[in-house]
Amino acid sequence: MNPNVRRFVSAFCYFSLFFAPFLFPAVVYFAVPDQEVIQHAKRAFLSHLFPLIAIPLGIIISAETEFNMKAIIVSVILFGLTSLAIMVWNIMQGIKVFTR
Repeated sequence: MNPNVRRFVSAFCYFSLFFAPFLFPAVVYFAVPDQEVIQHAKRAFLSHLFPLIAIPLGIIISAETEFNMKAIIVSVILFGLTSLAIMVWNIMQGIKVFTR
């Protein structure tokens, strides 16, 4: 595979958090035979799954505690900030792969 195409596809696996989270990396994982791209697709896929699970879990916890302010704050801190950190990590990894 052309190194420029490899970098582009690998970076877009991380950037797909904004347009096709976990779907694009999953398709790339199964469709592209290049091992380096597969590794990046797997890492991106796993990092996209956390917010998909964490945000609804935070909402459920808040609802189960009858929207107690302490539960909402803890949910935002645990799940919201972690999801934000993962989003920043994906952007940094995409830039790192693309500029390498």
